[in-house]
Amino acid sequence: MYTLPKIERFNQDVLSKYHIYNSVFITLPFDSIDNTGVLLPLFTETCETGFKKQETPKEIVDFFSNKYLNNASEEEKIDLMFRFIQYIERQIVLFDAIEDAAFPEVNNMEGRGSLRDIKEKSDAKEKDEELSEFLESFNVRTVLTAHPTQFYPGPVLGIINDLTEAIRQNDLLKIKQLLAQLGKTPFIQKEKPNPYDEAVSLIWYLENVFYATAGEIVHYLQKNILEGNPIHNQLIKLGFWPGGDRDGNPFVTTDITLKVADRLRTSILKCYYVEMRNLKRKLTFSGVDDLVAELEHKLYRSVFYSKGDIFITLDELLTQLNKIRAIIIEKHQSLYLDELDALLVKINLFGFHFATLDIRQNSKIHNAVFKDVVNYYLNSGSDIFPNNYFELTEDQKINVLSKVKGKLNPADFENEITRYTLESVQAIKTIQQNNGEEGANRYIISNNESALNVMETFAMIRLNDWEKPTVDIIPLFESVDDLQNAHTIMEQLYTNPEYAKHLKSRGNKQTIMLGFSDGTKDGGYLMANWSIYQAKISLTKISREYGIKAIFFDGRGGPPARGGGKTHKFYASLGPKIENNEIQITVQGQTISSNFGTLDSCRYNIENLLSAGVTNQVFSKEKNELTAEETQILTDLANLGYDKYLSFKNHPKFIPYLEKMSTLKYYSKTNIGSRPSKRSKSESLDFADLRAIPFVGSWSQLKQNVPGFFGVGSALKHFEETGQWNKVSDLYHNSLFFKTLLENSMMSLAKSFLPLTAYMKNDPEFGEFWQIIYDEFSETKRLLLKIAGHKTLMENYPDGIASIQIRERIVLPLLTIQQYALLRINELNKAETPNEELVKVYEKIVTRSLFGNTNASRNSA
Repeated sequence: MYTLPKIERFNQDVLSKYHIYNSVFITLPFDSIDNTGVLLPLFTETCETGFKKQETPKEIVDFFSNKYLNNASEEEKIDLMFRFIQYIERQIVLFDAIEDAAFPEVNNMEGRGSLRDIKEKSDAKEKDEELSEFLESFNVRTVLTAHPTQFYPGPVLGIINDLTEAIRQNDLLKIKQLLAQLGKTPFIQKEKPNPYDEAVSLIWYLENVFYATAGEIVHYLQKNILEGNPIHNQLIKLGFWPGGDRDGNPFVTTDITLKVADRLRTSILKCYYVEMRNLKRKLTFSGVDDLVAELEHKLYRSVFYSKGDIFITLDELLTQLNKIRAIIIEKHQSLYLDELDALLVKINLFGFHFATLDIRQNSKIHNAVFKDVVNYYLNSGSDIFPNNYFELTEDQKINVLSKVKGKLNPADFENEITRYTLESVQAIKTIQQNNGEEGANRYIISNNESALNVMETFAMIRLNDWEKPTVDIIPLFESVDDLQNAHTIMEQLYTNPEYAKHLKSRGNKQTIMLGFSDGTKDGGYLMANWSIYQAKISLTKISREYGIKAIFFDGRGGPPARGGGKTHKFYASLGPKIENNEIQITVQGQTISSNFGTLDSCRYNIENLLSAGVTNQVFSKEKNELTAEETQILTDLANLGYDKYLSFKNHPKFIPYLEKMSTLKYYSKTNIGSRPSKRSKSESLDFADLRAIPFVGSWSQLKQNVPGFFGVGSALKHFEETGQWNKVSDLYHNSLFFKTLLENSMMSLAKSFLPLTAYMKNDPEFGEFWQIIYDEFSETKRLLLKIAGHKTLMENYPDGIASIQIRERIVLPLLTIQQYALLRINELNKAETPNEELVKVYEKIVTRSLFGNTNASRNSA
């Protein structure tokens, strides 16, 4: 029997099931009013028809009210809108669960990008030896961040998990029960979570998804490619930001950091304990049973009896398990050896740390902290810093900083931020003692603008009584200017004798983080991506000149505008001029649950990242290098897109439009993350202080997705109008990097819906500004379809566009309600005596509508 095409598998296993289970769902009574499920499909139909007729959201809601609600009062209309929101939120959960359940059926788990595919290609191309060497040197590091883009509270995530399993088993009775439970379970959190709460919710994914998946992947490779020999390299690494990411989050304290690290250690020991308990039932033979029982007991005490005490060391655990292994092979015919090896693989991957807790702080905070530290020494009469330190040039300061050592006591400082920043270094030391060095050995400097920023951090660590720190200092380059200067900054560091000595002690490796989110906010889609690509080439070149292995850590968000989309294709496209020994990416919010939320999706996406590395380094080393002409074309495109985006960003209505016409100011009211929505506390909106998540998310709520396409159409149009279209067309078909860049922009367009806000073109203040967005959207869509040779967006991903279309149809009523509420708020505020209570009600509608829209998009922020 032939396998059905992907779109037919999607229609059969996702679309048809959704229609069946949704028909059950909308008949379930969740409250005393049982007509909501009947009215919602009618409202959806009214919205679709209304937007086709170019009606405004207000006209659509009023028409529906007059036709179906018998002259309902405003209070009754508001009540129905809240009930619609509740239903739609839950319809999205249902669709998520159905898609998750169908993931292995819709996606070919053994196809392109899978471990099996890697093995078969290796055999066919006789690359087994190269592949084995690659597996001992390559790493994939997924770093889970606490950035607030996940709107599902813990109980709802639990229901999704159970619902997915019930759908997989076609258990209709269980599905009905879970849908009924879903209808009665609140979707909103009454209070903002603290960073520890965020950590606990993400550790669930570590325990229930990443632990098993990463272990199985490496175990498979050992058995099928290395012929049973262990992989000594930590092929898959996990990183963790909740509790360690201090940038803009005043709620991350030293106590929280240490508490999260303890929880990570306890969680991994619990995983080991569960496996040892299962092994105890199998390894019951002489000479082995007592050793297994002893290990199980020590792990049990470390997990359940401990108040921070560990009753077994990592070395002891490994020594005992290897002793058991030898006895099994020698005396018991290798019975259950496979299960024991699977546990050893996981211990090699996760140690006692589970995931590395990264510490991150902003360079501007470091500047203030360091000023405090220098003044402390100067006031105490110490000669560590010269009296004229603040008058020195940058090079002179770096020279001073490279030599300082000391024993600072954080308690000596009154300033809370200074104290916490210094304590974070002490926390790294403590975590390394308890969890091993990999428990916390990375300090990230966000908004890094100079070599001085790095040397201040280096000095700060050494002034904390740590002369030879076992910590990697990671500069994060984000803005277009910083990306273009990054290689010069790194050369300054490589030529500093003390920093070079530090790098030598760290294996001559330098991790460099590159941020897509703020790069796009700063320079637009094309310029951000091309600046990062070129920065990687320049940084690789300068690092190789000094004998340093550059490791790139990409700060990616969910949507294409923040470096998301089909990321594995970007890594497969990197040529030999870009170091690619590790793939390190941030994963956050919706992207964690959608790409790594189940065993199947996690396996699929990690295998794709591994495959991207194999493709780039083993199978096609020389194929992806851009020619000089292609490089120039991309540079021209980036500059053209940058100019267009810059003129748009500098438009006098840019900030007012976001403030008055978008949902930007409502993000802070959602209680989904511990971090404030902007960096400063000022009332006025400053573009520089605006965080990438609410910025990109607000465009997504408007269904305009500006950061994912603006400037692309104008750049392509220049080549069309100057008779050079064949140049960009050839580039699209020859460069996987450029093709992936444009395909991800198509995804941003596919998730846009301009008729929703078409009423704005008649607005006296913002009509012209809205038209600018519409014109660029139209040109980008036309030219992307032309370059791809497609009639519709994402034509080559039929299942992907089908999923988007269903999700967009589910949330269309929600979007209409949101726009209606925003219009009513503006109307009410213009009245001579605004009805403040009514304004608050509509503001609550706007805030509530954010949840469903964001969850439906899965990568909108």
